[in-house]
Formats: sequence, C-alpha cells, structure tokens
Amino acid sequence: MGRNDQYFIKEAIKEARKAFLKEEVPVGCVIVVDDNIIARGHNLKESKNNALLHAEMIAINKALKKLGTSLLTEATIYITLEPCLMCTGAILQSRIKRVVYGADEPKFGALGSIISIQDVEGFNHKIEVEKGIYSEEISMMMKEFFRILRKK
Repeated sequence: MGRNDQYFIKEAIKEARKAFLKEEVPVGCVIVVDDNIIARGHNLKESKNNALLHAEMIAINKALKKLGTSLLTEATIYITLEPCLMCTGAILQSRIKRVVYGADEPKFGALGSIISIQDVEGFNHKIEVEKGIYSEEISMMMKEFFRILRKK
C-alpha cells in the first residue's frame, strides 16, 4: 500500500457520497498523478440514462482531457468499488499503472471477483492492483444505499 492510498480512497469515498445523494449507486473515484488528484468521478448512470457513465469512465475522460493525451501511464486510479469489465477495459486502454479499490464487487468485479483481468495473459499492459482499503466503510455505504432503494 502506498503512503497516500488511504487519503485518496477517502477522496473517492467523498465522490461516492455525491452519487448516493443523487440516488446513484454510490461509487466514486479519483485519478492521481504525482500525488495530485487530476480527475474525480462518481456514478451518473441513472440520472443521465447512460450505462457508460460509471465513476471510472467519467474520471478517465476528465483526466485524458486535462492532460491532453490518450494515455495515463503514470496514474493511479482510486475507486471505492472493484471495477466492472467495462471500466477495467478502459483502465487497460488508457494504460493506468495502478488500481487501488476498497470493496469487492461479487456480481460484476473484473479484478478478482468474477474474473482477474490483471492475470489474463496476452494483454500488452499489466495493472498493479491493491484492494481492501476502507472496505468495511464502503460496504456499509453500499448496503445502506440498497436498503433505502428497496424501501422505495
């Protein structure tokens, strides 16, 4: 675990809380280069009626625009929840060096839960993966969100 991983996951949790308040699945992320947050994102899938608007996709788009590049080779992405296959593909395509996530995603997770994309042979890019930081806090937020949703 890097020395600032806990700080940056806390920043991703702030993004997830924004999604929660918008009645979106509470997933948030930040992208960091040289210990600076260069992009933030949280889920907007429901409010924008767009299945592509996961927190990671939004943040990756913002980071690429900000840096004026198609690759994020020196970046670390901090995500509250294990990324799905789509987002893991975007992480691979943008060559993000490292992924740090909080809670596992047993239904869609592509970095250990359903599949471990980082272990699949043949890709020309390897992702470093760290997981489990603040997983209990994040899992509690997810459970609370879905408990409220079921009541509605």
